[in-house]
Amino acid sequence: MAFALRLLLLVCGVSGLLTGVWSKRNNHEKRHNSCPKGWTQLGGRCFVFQDHRMEFADAETICNILGGNLASFHSASEYAVVLELTRAASDPTVDVWLGLHKTIEDTFFWTDGSEFNFTAFNNNNSAGDCFEIERSDDLWDNDNCGDRNTFVCARRADQCSH
Repeated sequence: MAFALRLLLLVCGVSGLLTGVWSKRNNHEKRHNSCPKGWTQLGGRCFVFQDHRMEFADAETICNILGGNLASFHSASEYAVVLELTRAASDPTVDVWLGLHKTIEDTFFWTDGSEFNFTAFNNNNSAGDCFEIERSDDLWDNDNCGDRNTFVCARRADQCSH
C-alpha cells in the first residue's frame, strides 16, 4: 500500500510538472491563453492528454488533482480537438478513458456532473461500466473499469488562470 501511494504521488508530481500546473508565473505577465502550459483551450474549457496507463478511478483521481475531471464532451468540436490531442501524443493501440460512467440502472453520467448531451458510441457492447475512446474507430465503447488506459482531463478555463 505504501508503495502504491508513493507511486501515485510520483505520477501526480510528474503529471503536474509536465502540464505546467505548478509552474511559477510572474504576476505581471499577461497571458493570452487561460489554460496552463501544455493544456489546449477550446471555448471555456481546457483539455490535456495524459500518456500514462491507469485504471479508470486512478485516472479520475489524477484529473481531480489537476483541478478537473476525466473529459466530458458536449459538442463534435470538443471531441475532434481531443481526438487530435490523443492522435498526436499516443500509441494508437492504447484506448483512452473519458469521463463517462454507467450506473446499475444503465443511466449514463459524466464524472464532472455535466449534462449528458453528446454521444459517439460505437456498435460494440462490451462488459463494463466505464467508457473509453476505442482507438480502432475513435468511437466510445464500454469497458472494465480496471483496465489500464491513457486518459484526457478537462477543466474550466477560468479555473486554469490562477
